[in-house]
Amino acid sequence: MNLLAIETSCDECSAAVLRDGMLKSVVISSQLVHSEYGGVVPELASRAHMELIVPVIEETLKRSSISKDDIDSVAVTYGPGLAGSLIVGLSFAKAFAASRGIPVVGINHMEGHLYSSFLEGEKPQFPFIALIVSGGHTMLVHVKEPYSHELLGQTRDDAAGEAFDKVAKLLGLGYPGGPVIDELAKEGNPNAFKFPRSFMSEDSFKFSFSGIKTSVLYLLRELKYNSEIKDEKLVRDICASFQRAVIDVLVEKTIRAAEKYFVKSITVAGGVAANRELRTTLQARAESINAKTFFPRPLYCTDNAAMIGIAAHFKYQKFGMISDLTLKPTPNLEFEPEVDDATRRTHQPPAESF
Repeated sequence: MNLLAIETSCDECSAAVLRDGMLKSVVISSQLVHSEYGGVVPELASRAHMELIVPVIEETLKRSSISKDDIDSVAVTYGPGLAGSLIVGLSFAKAFAASRGIPVVGINHMEGHLYSSFLEGEKPQFPFIALIVSGGHTMLVHVKEPYSHELLGQTRDDAAGEAFDKVAKLLGLGYPGGPVIDELAKEGNPNAFKFPRSFMSEDSFKFSFSGIKTSVLYLLRELKYNSEIKDEKLVRDICASFQRAVIDVLVEKTIRAAEKYFVKSITVAGGVAANRELRTTLQARAESINAKTFFPRPLYCTDNAAMIGIAAHFKYQKFGMISDLTLKPTPNLEFEPEVDDATRRTHQPPAESF
């Protein structure tokens, strides 16, 4: 099966082609205009998707050496995300599928992150624990088998990625904040400042990162910090201390989950999964409990269509079902265990039950 996957949930316009679950090509077009505003501007994002989606898909098909007439199905993100951005990708996917009489597979964006470690290289073994840390989400998931998920816990306020962006903004470091803080933290002292680690003393898989963000704010006020006249050593120390606090929470809760559910594979996905310290720290802790970590390479940590395609591959294999052309964008789509809304709508009970 040749599958075209489309991802337009936020500010990356991406398409990928997979053949029988093997990635043939992927194109990701990032919208740099948002850096001027300190965050993603929804209206600008949707307009950019309208301009980019056709050339991005054409380039993806060209790189795969598979023509549009040979595509057997289309996978597309239908939530969560920005409404205007989702509409562009979903509308194109349904039009493409309808014009060729092929099926559409609606995918929850978080499911894409969940299966991104299966795109290349050594694959994790089921069951495994997945830590998803993206700009808007932080969650731990127990994946028992393909499309059999148990959500163990998620953030109650700011996600880890949001905290990185907000702290970077407080420091005057620009947007996105994660890569900048990661780079500056290399030369900083992670013990220079003590920031809170929420829920660490509880037997819980909940997360909270608003407190650490507020602690940084109070520290900067106390120090009368001026982002126009930066003390470079101070900035590096704050970045290192902040990053260490966030990663301590992420790593400790992930290891606790792996031990509680007796799994030997741990995957990490989402934009924060590209963080250098998170990778090295979690890998070392996992080895101490005889577990193995799986990180997608940085290209597949950010939003991309390849992960949507591999999730669709697992979904189709598990259920053999598709979405219909009434599928609508769902900006606040929840991550549900076992099966998401798109699959539930297409799951028809046996005739005798009517």
